[in-house]
Amino acid sequence: MNDTPRHHDDAAVRAANSPLVRDFGLLIRSATRLEQRIDSALRRECGMSHTMLEVLIRLCRRPGEEVSQRQLADDLTLTSSGTTRLIDRMEEAGLVRRVPSPGDRRVALVEPTAAGRTAFLRAAAVHAEVVEEYFVKPLAAEDYARLTGALGRIDRALREGA
Repeated sequence: MNDTPRHHDDAAVRAANSPLVRDFGLLIRSATRLEQRIDSALRRECGMSHTMLEVLIRLCRRPGEEVSQRQLADDLTLTSSGTTRLIDRMEEAGLVRRVPSPGDRRVALVEPTAAGRTAFLRAAAVHAEVVEEYFVKPLAAEDYARLTGALGRIDRALREGA
């Protein structure tokens, strides 16, 4: 009979050791470790988390653009309550402020403060240093170009398949 526990164990071992599982695991581990390096450097040198930097990137990308907390939650794939707590902490730190939306008083818009813009520039420089050291430098220029091109194609396929 093929449905013995031994058969299941062999199939599980083969599946766990498959190149697809291994390669995807390598991608996730590398991305997680890089994110941890970025977050540690930002906390140490700028007093902010990587997620806070992601908020500031979103807010500073197009100055004057109205960005609601809901849009930030969607962009950062956070829950509404998680976004509210994050914006509360950033507001307490003087990095952002909430302003009422002129079009809908029930909607709070989030904008960077002058201190938030200054902190963003410093944090962006720290972020770039870590990315350069651990994402760019380990690769030859042509390998880096192939990697980023491939990641772009993967991202497009995932967006189009949604």
